[in-house]
Amino acid sequence: MTAIPQGRTRRAALLSALCALVVTGLTGCSSEDPDAGTNGVGKLPADQIQRKTVNAAESADAVRLSGNVVTSGRTYKLDMRLKAEGGIGSVTAEGATFRLLRVDEQLFLMADADFWSDGDGDADAAAAAKLKGKYVKVPQGDPSYKKFSGFTDMDVLLDGLLTLHGKVETDGRYEQSGTRTVRITGDGGSGGTLDVSLEGTPYPLRLVRGGGAGTLTFSSWGENFALEEPKKDETVDYGKQLPTS
Repeated sequence: MTAIPQGRTRRAALLSALCALVVTGLTGCSSEDPDAGTNGVGKLPADQIQRKTVNAAESADAVRLSGNVVTSGRTYKLDMRLKAEGGIGSVTAEGATFRLLRVDEQLFLMADADFWSDGDGDADAAAAAKLKGKYVKVPQGDPSYKKFSGFTDMDVLLDGLLTLHGKVETDGRYEQSGTRTVRITGDGGSGGTLDVSLEGTPYPLRLVRGGGAGTLTFSSWGENFALEEPKKDETVDYGKQLPTS
């Protein structure tokens, strides 16, 4: 029988103890596959992960998008539910919050009196007060139609947001709202980071835009929701152009 050197025994015992402390299963101490039970995208190169998550988003019927976006020096806080037929939710910009509802081509906007008022006299204040709590129909020919409707267009928003700039690489495993994710980055994070679900369909779950341009979360992928025009007594139709504010 060959004697085992005491130093080797200590090293083996120490290694065993260290492995017992590791609970993530991400080191060589465990033979457990970290991708077991996942959709497998974590094993792919970063560019393939990005391609798969964009394809998954484009194929989805609906999504909820919330967070903030910084563009042209302005910060927009969004909480929108979107699908092909339109969207509903709220947008906050420069201290003003307004509610948007689009059903097919019909776009409606609801805001408080201050949003509509330009502060020019009692008549203006009275007119603005009548719009409080009402959905104002936005004419398609009005300059604001395209800007407002963009917040309700699932394809437009996703095409503009799900982009990482620079070299795309993987950056480890994380968790978003209880769902395991793999993170990919552009230029080490300066070009943005995107967390992709490792469970089920590889949907994007969280996006940090490059250059401090905002952070967004995506949820309720594929979950349908009710979308219908407001009742007539809840609506104001201003004809061809919205009131100036």
